[in-house]
Amino acid sequence: MKKLAIGLWFLSCLVLAFVAAIQVDNHIQLLLATFLVVLLLLLRLAPRLGYLRVLFLSICAFLVLRYGVWRVTSTLNYDDFPSFSAAILLFAAEVYGMGLFFLSSFVNARPISRDPPPLPSDQNQWPSVAVLIPTLNEPQELLKVTLTAALAMDYPKHKFQVYLLDDGATREKRNSSDPTTANQAWQRYDELFQLCHDLGVKYHTRQENAQAKAGNLNAILPEIRQDLILVLDSDHVPTVDFLQKTVGFFIENSKLFLLQTPHFFINPDPLEKNLEFSYQIPSENHMFYEAIQAGLDFWEASFFCGSAALLRMDALRDCGGFSGKTVTEDAETALLLHSQGWQSKYILTPLISGLQPETFTSFVAQRVRWAQGMLQLLLSRNPLTLKGLKPWQRLGYASNMVFWLFPFARVVFLISPLFFLYFGLKIYDANGEEILSYAVPYLMALILLNHYLFGRVRWFMVSDIYESMQSLFLLPAIINVLKNPISPSFKVTPKIENVQNDTISPLAKPFYLLILVNTLAIFLGIYKFNTLPEQRTLVLITLAWAIFNGIIIMTSLGALYERRQRRISPRLPAGDISAMLILQNRDEIPVKIRDLSVGGISILIAESILRELSGDIHLKLHHPIDNETFIIRVAVANQGEMDGFTRIGLRFVTDNQEEYRNLVLLVHGSSERWQQLLKNRDRDFGILASFRILIKNGFYHAWFHLKTLLFYRNSTEFG
Repeated sequence: MKKLAIGLWFLSCLVLAFVAAIQVDNHIQLLLATFLVVLLLLLRLAPRLGYLRVLFLSICAFLVLRYGVWRVTSTLNYDDFPSFSAAILLFAAEVYGMGLFFLSSFVNARPISRDPPPLPSDQNQWPSVAVLIPTLNEPQELLKVTLTAALAMDYPKHKFQVYLLDDGATREKRNSSDPTTANQAWQRYDELFQLCHDLGVKYHTRQENAQAKAGNLNAILPEIRQDLILVLDSDHVPTVDFLQKTVGFFIENSKLFLLQTPHFFINPDPLEKNLEFSYQIPSENHMFYEAIQAGLDFWEASFFCGSAALLRMDALRDCGGFSGKTVTEDAETALLLHSQGWQSKYILTPLISGLQPETFTSFVAQRVRWAQGMLQLLLSRNPLTLKGLKPWQRLGYASNMVFWLFPFARVVFLISPLFFLYFGLKIYDANGEEILSYAVPYLMALILLNHYLFGRVRWFMVSDIYESMQSLFLLPAIINVLKNPISPSFKVTPKIENVQNDTISPLAKPFYLLILVNTLAIFLGIYKFNTLPEQRTLVLITLAWAIFNGIIIMTSLGALYERRQRRISPRLPAGDISAMLILQNRDEIPVKIRDLSVGGISILIAESILRELSGDIHLKLHHPIDNETFIIRVAVANQGEMDGFTRIGLRFVTDNQEEYRNLVLLVHGSSERWQQLLKNRDRDFGILASFRILIKNGFYHAWFHLKTLLFYRNSTEFG
């Protein structure tokens, strides 16, 4: 089936390339392109499956090929060396984009949606599982949540064991010559050893911190006797049904080495938080976990993402454990196992809740590691030449590795209009009719395809903002890898960062220069439009390009105004959880839950009882998992008025581990709750509406950023 599909795909590309190379005059090309764009608009209304999906992709591919042929044959003319150099630079960035277009179209041609297979009625046939939770410097309160949830998974207790793998208290650190490091390591060792003892978790540490996370995981493998291992990052809290919904895949397929699940995050990333889009738009990760991984799954190329995944121990023994040659040990291990004939699957069901970086600085640090690791992998274990891979697996892996070269293209697209507006360099040798016939349909095809494939999980222009914000910082890191592939080192992404006050990100400075240079270019473009009538078409097009770049930069600036984040545990929407407030006199008052976390809860009540909130007060909560109620003691943290209701912030007071377990499961235990939150966020507002909302919020927060920069630079608190 897949051999036939990939054969037809290559044959279609050859036919499309042949037809795309046929020369016609601009009038016929414009009519053809207009017809095809209208057809794309009509196809968007049809079901996005099967042959209609392939037809949509093929039409977009044809328009892209027509544009590419035209660019090569008609626009790369030599006028002078500086102009030709700038033109080639721009064309190289476009070629990269076109290549990525074809790889992405291939990967997302037929995404798979899987349902969990039923488990055998005889539990003796269920595989045993070792739950491995590696940690380095995460705080005890975060680890306690994850460990408690892992122990509470619905699976026979004699069939799984939870391990905490602590790299923050290795013998190397405890015996450090630096007294501070040694004392901190010993303190961590004592605290986590006691925590694990109290919970019934096996605590494990090793001699030295070699090979980072891969080394930490490999150190425990000789002790593992279970059939499968579940790897969880220290902030990835599993739902109670994680194992119930995943282990069945391994029973029905003995060659399966990996079952990956989505990374579902309960806190907004910096762009969402700073532009105040929390829980309103799909986050950056949604596109990968809800669309791309499902597409890779069809091509047998879904890969290990470091956490929230089950792996078969026999497969890991075959390849010598987790590979640590690159800083992305997860994708590297999956690539090697795929090359040895093992298989992987992906299930689009959120079964963990994790944390994203809170600040743009941490966000960039995480993306730097991903970019460097994937390029290390491309250079050291190139999937196009690695023995053992199937052709479609090669393309799937290549797509994800080559993607991380995007900073080169993004920077070129940001600076290219400046070459013409500042220096008059001829970077794009075409007239208005040609641009209307070839370039505009090409751009329409890219926009429509992106919305067709990813409209629910990635709003229009969000990729431009995310990638442009990262590019300035990823580009030096990528160049460093290309110069010295072994130079990167593994760095853990910071979690639970507190931002005490609204503040400007320390990474904002390059964007001030971009705004200044781009704004001056726009004024130069307006001047040239009025003074150079013979060049008005090119000036107008380049000016529009610079304005578009300006919109991206300004929106990025809004996202670089860091909003305060003081809570340790993110507050989450409560869904349909019901609650009663129990006063000291035992009166029970129905309340509406506004949001909650393991640490506390915010409630709304319709009547004023502020005078009575003293002494012992409790909250009766209906547990959606056990379908029972439980009562927990609470303390008032704050109170006020909100939309005609009395708003009360309460802090949970847990007296024992059972109460704490109930809270953890109430907040993190239900996969159905995460699915509903995911569904609420995955809304397709359409191209124009999402663009309008994004720009409105972006410019609003950019204004706060600039106001703070100009008038409150010496203040320690903003907002």
